[in-house]
Amino acid sequence: MKIRRKAPKLSPSAPPLYVVGYRGSPPAPEELAVWFDVEYGGPLRIQPVTGAPSGQSSHLRATHGPWEATLSLLLPAADAEAWQESLAWGHACAGQISLPRASPGKAVDLVLFAARLARGLTLLTGGTAYDLRTQTYLNPSDWQDRPLTQFAAQDHISVEQSDADAEGRERFYTKGLAKFGLDELELFRPMGLPGRPTLERLTDVAEEIVRLGQSPKVGASLPLPNIGLTLSVVKHRTVPTGNDPVAFREISW
Repeated sequence: MKIRRKAPKLSPSAPPLYVVGYRGSPPAPEELAVWFDVEYGGPLRIQPVTGAPSGQSSHLRATHGPWEATLSLLLPAADAEAWQESLAWGHACAGQISLPRASPGKAVDLVLFAARLARGLTLLTGGTAYDLRTQTYLNPSDWQDRPLTQFAAQDHISVEQSDADAEGRERFYTKGLAKFGLDELELFRPMGLPGRPTLERLTDVAEEIVRLGQSPKVGASLPLPNIGLTLSVVKHRTVPTGNDPVAFREISW
């Protein structure tokens, strides 16, 4: 289920990748670590972040090998209430997962690590995770259980179609490439053409851009031999959305 929501105004910090609403109490760090070790072969190490606020709302640093993320297993009541109102869910308690800044080449492993942590919190609490970049709700049954070595970009990116613009064109665009430090993609098609082929092709293109680990340059032609396509990059623009603007690169083929 994909519903557009406006992010609440929380305390200044980098926006999280996932917010997870709990059906009951938040899991203890040890409980999450045991679950992760069983599912993915651990060890998952969870330690307090130096200088974080004390108490249940403190930030934790989760590491698995070279990968790391910041966890808040229990958000302050005011922040949890703001998310509850913004996301229109019944969860009065919530946690969140954030990632450090990383180059696109390293982002794939970090995004996958964060998704596994969010899956764990969702399953352990019977709650709901919300992916802020794709604006997607994930209940326990919605998570794809993939092997440790398998990465599927469609698990982390969505492609959507919007109504006609002022010029009578339909817009197709990605949501989620920003997780990987990349600009989102958009393209325009005349009204009346079937939308599904374009959605499927744009999904393929997004996966290739993640694989390449670099946003295509404006004015360039980018061959994508794996999918038999050459992209033309038309222009770049920034779209204001909620608290954070989103960068798009318009493409055509």
